[in-house]
Amino acid sequence: MKQGLITAVQRFSLNDGPGIRTTIFLKGCSLHCAWCHNPETIRMENELMVHPEKCIGCGHCVDVCPSGAHRRSAGELLFDRRRCIRCGKCAEVCFPGAMEMAGQWRSVDDIMEEVLQDQAYYTDSGGGVTLSGGEVFCQAEFANLLIDACRKEKLHTAVETNLFADFDRISPILEKLDLILFDLKLFDSGLHRKWTGVGNEQIKENIARLDTLNIPLVARTPLIPGVTDSEENIEGIAGLLANLKNLQYYELLNFNPLGDPKYHALGLENPFKNAQTLPAEQVEKLRSIAEKHSIRGKAG
Repeated sequence: MKQGLITAVQRFSLNDGPGIRTTIFLKGCSLHCAWCHNPETIRMENELMVHPEKCIGCGHCVDVCPSGAHRRSAGELLFDRRRCIRCGKCAEVCFPGAMEMAGQWRSVDDIMEEVLQDQAYYTDSGGGVTLSGGEVFCQAEFANLLIDACRKEKLHTAVETNLFADFDRISPILEKLDLILFDLKLFDSGLHRKWTGVGNEQIKENIARLDTLNIPLVARTPLIPGVTDSEENIEGIAGLLANLKNLQYYELLNFNPLGDPKYHALGLENPFKNAQTLPAEQVEKLRSIAEKHSIRGKAG
């Protein structure tokens, strides 16, 4: 049975499309944004997240660890990530949740069983299911199966995507959707490459081709202090989006500083650990710049 690597199934989500939704986070990403607030979704493999503040010192992790990554020294529990083989045995026995695996292989049937528990809420609120990531199309085959399962149940289905993919490969999947939410982070390709690892030429081309599918679209730009939050950047992106006839609105997402604990849990450095959310008046100014292009702006 086909399985996908999933980091979370988030129920009662209100920010990933209309109504009450269930958002399914697929692991693996084609970009490496320096500010990513979900770093556990980037690598296409399961990873161990360690939360020392939750540890109660029971030592069960030491008992089950086959590689010696967990050990006790002078009454203190120590963890050596270099020796970790990501088997997940420590997470299975860690009842307080000091160890958890980011990424579990799950089947479509397994996920849909959880999704359908909230079917009444989708109906009452006009909600549904959103596939997110990471990047959904890093697991395109599995995403397609999930979308088919949602369509069979007549659920409103959306994806969140960075559109850095071969359009001919993903368009048969996109055509099945009720809503597509896509990102364009930086208008300048050189800056896009500097901060995400890739240029944006393919993304811009895909945005234009996306409009030919006649599916409702939502565009988004995360407002990253000192990177994407310039008037010039928003002006450029808004000018490009003004050509889209199926665009519902353009959403500016204020910087989310809440990802920092995830970096610590993964043993990673967070390049934006000291960055703060933008003042409301600055976000509003950028939104008004976008609206000059006759597109509906939204601050998120």
